Amino acid sequence: MNNEKITTQTDGPRHNIHCLTIIGQIEGHYELSSQTKTTKYEHLLPDLAAIEESGDIDGLLILINTVGGDIEAGLAIAELIAGMSKPTVSLVLGGGHSIGVPLAVAAKRCFIAPTASMTLHPVRLNGTVLGVPQTVSYFERIQERIVDFVTSNSNVTAECMKELMMQTGQLMGDIGSVVCGEDAVRLGLCDEVGSLSHALFCLHRMIDEKNAEKGQ
Repeated sequence: MNNEKITTQTDGPRHNIHCLTIIGQIEGHYELSSQTKTTKYEHLLPDLAAIEESGDIDGLLILINTVGGDIEAGLAIAELIAGMSKPTVSLVLGGGHSIGVPLAVAAKRCFIAPTASMTLHPVRLNGTVLGVPQTVSYFERIQERIVDFVTSNSNVTAECMKELMMQTGQLMGDIGSVVCGEDAVRLGLCDEVGSLSHALFCLHRMIDEKNAEKGQ
């Protein structure tokens, strides 16, 4: 069934943390099957704006376990997260695949669980595709947008990203790469390997640092 409850606010002894989950498939302009777990971008966009404006929320923790989904919707969510002034930390659990990669790196600090993985592959579109040069150019422009966003919000290089996306031999019947835990950190996609306690510790520290800058 589709995901309805996607946010939870904690009232801890130190700071108020808002927890947002990005799970299943990122749903865009078209509704997916009722049997598919989805994250609806039209739910997340106003939630993120409200979190940014709320005086009761000190920081945002983003838990990610997604197979990917709609490119435009995923980038829209990622851009909002990247543009937030409040401390943000993401934690990849299970998988942060495809468009889940920009969503993970959009936070100011990105953690990945030791057993979690991230899949990078070229842009794909469903439905009718015209076999004309303009289609190839369109795909390339979309791919460049994704590469530019990921490299701007992480430590991975554009060359490394493109190499990972175009590798053969890793994915059965497809092109791309799967990177896990420590490899994602080594390549610069994620900042640290860690679990929930590590991500929360980091987020509380970031909030303390921001408050110190403001003299609170």
